[in-house]
Amino acid sequence: MSASLWQRFQQHYLEYEELGFSLDISRMRFGDEFLPQMQPHVDRALAEMLALEAGGIANPDEERMVGHFWLRNPPLAPNEALRAAVEETNARIKAFAADVHAGEIAAADGGKFRNLLLIGIGGSALGPQFVADALGTAQDPIALHFFDNTDPDGFDRVLDRLEDQLVSTLVVVISKSGGTRETRNGMLEAEARFAKAGVSFTEQAVAVTGVGSELDRHAEKNDWLARFPMFDWIGGRTSVLSAVGLLPAALQGLEIDQLLAGAAAMDEQTRAADPTHNAAMLLALMWHYAGHGRGEKDMVILPYKDRLLLFSRYLQQLVMESLGKEKDLDGKTVHQGIAVYGNKGSTDQHAYVQQLRDGVLNFFVTFIEVRKERSSPRFEVEEGVTSGDYLQGFLRGTRTALYENGRESITISIPQVDAFNVGLLIALYERAVGFYASFVRINAYHQPGVEAGKKAATEVLQLQERVLAQLPGKPGANAEELAGKVAADPEDVYHVLRHLAANEPSVRSEGAAPAEARFFRSS
Repeated sequence: MSASLWQRFQQHYLEYEELGFSLDISRMRFGDEFLPQMQPHVDRALAEMLALEAGGIANPDEERMVGHFWLRNPPLAPNEALRAAVEETNARIKAFAADVHAGEIAAADGGKFRNLLLIGIGGSALGPQFVADALGTAQDPIALHFFDNTDPDGFDRVLDRLEDQLVSTLVVVISKSGGTRETRNGMLEAEARFAKAGVSFTEQAVAVTGVGSELDRHAEKNDWLARFPMFDWIGGRTSVLSAVGLLPAALQGLEIDQLLAGAAAMDEQTRAADPTHNAAMLLALMWHYAGHGRGEKDMVILPYKDRLLLFSRYLQQLVMESLGKEKDLDGKTVHQGIAVYGNKGSTDQHAYVQQLRDGVLNFFVTFIEVRKERSSPRFEVEEGVTSGDYLQGFLRGTRTALYENGRESITISIPQVDAFNVGLLIALYERAVGFYASFVRINAYHQPGVEAGKKAATEVLQLQERVLAQLPGKPGANAEELAGKVAADPEDVYHVLRHLAANEPSVRSEGAAPAEARFFRSS
């Protein structure tokens, strides 16, 4: 390493010694003037974050607070009722998990529950999946399985694996509104498979949902095993440290207090007014620098640890749903956002590092280093060299190779993958997203584009119903003819018809070309 880089490294290296955490931004090529120029933005972002923590309204259109900070530090909550709600929910989660592990809450055959099927989508699945994969071991008392889509084949694959174990499978259904169709569909599919196996679904089902929601009412009416609240002031992408993530983690046997403690510790560090001592602020500043405040470069997440493979998927939602906005706070069209993707090291070297080093320069990299190789004894693959030595060599070598070819990177280091450090990473990125949103003047805590997609999906289903009602017998009709009858676009009708012909036994088709294909009901 050259002397100039050694000096730059020392200047732009931040370490929280008591946490074993460090952040190195020295391989981002910002000039000495950048941080001073951004100071007014930093001051505003800090003030806005403190206002949120104090209970400020983040979504004026919904009159909602944003309080995921209170989940790991209930005394921060702006009133005693909110503080008590968090503490009581966490206590109930621990007691419920303890009763399940002890067999006090038992399966229908009197045995202990050995599996958990989590039904959710988006933040109601991504966070729990990441935590489960990062922290799970072969000794976990309960194995987790997921429905995180509305794919019928996906449902079958999971249920087929559980076929002979449904009697020992808890089901946790997670939906804030209770009306999310993907989650509702998964619940109905699971109910049907349980009924077919002669297992009572309601005696093994648990809801995590908003109080009084459609799902909450359904669970109460049908006497489900338990219900846990999903607070109104928690968004899906920041819900992993609420009952959404804590309940499955506790049932899996993970240390949920350590998850919360790690997040609280990072929250505390990233309240620092000096940006050079605030890791979340430095991350947000580097995102702003790399993309000129307009998201012009993608964020590539490369954790050099198998346990962190799903971190990039988790961050895709957290970053892209929070920052991908058409309008700024003044209603001006800005089309903000940062695209996120990633794999893991050193798999990435045999996948797309070739393009990262030599291809289009439309990205910056974040390496995530885990210093501890393994919990089992050291094993040498060569004299004096372990597999972990190679992993470290590949990380540092890739970082150097990228930098030498003008490609910038950030390096985050943690001592090991445990509950505390997973909580720490979650809070780090939650706060960085909030700071960046303040820089570019957007609302990170609503998602109007998601609602638009749901509305469009409903319209497709309504079109399908109208098309089926007009579908004649043989020789049938083509897409244009049916479109005229249902007052719709012929292409939309054609896609509905192709779907029906592939899946509805009574619907048939003849002809290949879109304009020539005729669809009809079989007798």
